[in-house]
Amino acid sequence: MERKVNQELLNFIAQRIKTLRNEKGLTQEDFYNDTSIHIGRIELGKRDISVSTLSKICDYFGISIKEFFEGLE
Repeated sequence: MERKVNQELLNFIAQRIKTLRNEKGLTQEDFYNDTSIHIGRIELGKRDISVSTLSKICDYFGISIKEFFEGLE
């Protein structure tokens, strides 16, 4: 059960980052050039990320961590 919950959370994070990036019209390369964060595997839900990395991503998009998780059930 725990593994399923973790994967669902990773999938939510992956989709949310991809959505935010696409809304800004950015490629993964643009994002990397601006942040030095590789998000390819993160966006696939294949890589766990730290809270500090998530915080940097939220700062980049100008949102809070609370706003990032809006819609998560």
